Amino acid sequence: MKLDTIDKSILRNLQEDAHLTTKELSNRLNLSPTPVYERVRRLEKEGVIKGYVALVDREKIEKDLMVFCNIRLKEHAQEAGAKFVRDIVKLEEVMECYNISGEYDFMLKIVVKDMREYQSFLMNKLASLENIGSTHSTFVMSEIKSKTALEI
Repeated sequence: MKLDTIDKSILRNLQEDAHLTTKELSNRLNLSPTPVYERVRRLEKEGVIKGYVALVDREKIEKDLMVFCNIRLKEHAQEAGAKFVRDIVKLEEVMECYNISGEYDFMLKIVVKDMREYQSFLMNKLASLENIGSTHSTFVMSEIKSKTALEI
């Protein structure tokens, strides 16, 4: 899908504030509401806009510990990797999962309350998954930059 300058402006504005109404968005773009509404719906239908979310401050809900966990699989057969993926997406503590190249096969972003909860997650959930050869955890001391808006 080819995005023009108006589409890009719509996306920039919605990334900044997804609560903008069609009227507010049309005022910012100096366009009438109907074409803006139609463009937003088209961007949604085409999958450019995947959804809308509320960003929650994890510390205010007592999820103070963020961990990046690298995982090396024992076996790299297609079905073994697919089973790992099916299992990992079910774990609520795993916020993000990436298949990576290099020394490890996967990198997980995990958010939990504290070290005790992470230990429980590691021992009772992650370790119970088949095909994990090894893990390496890196604990986030402070978050320097975190953003959700893509440059358009």
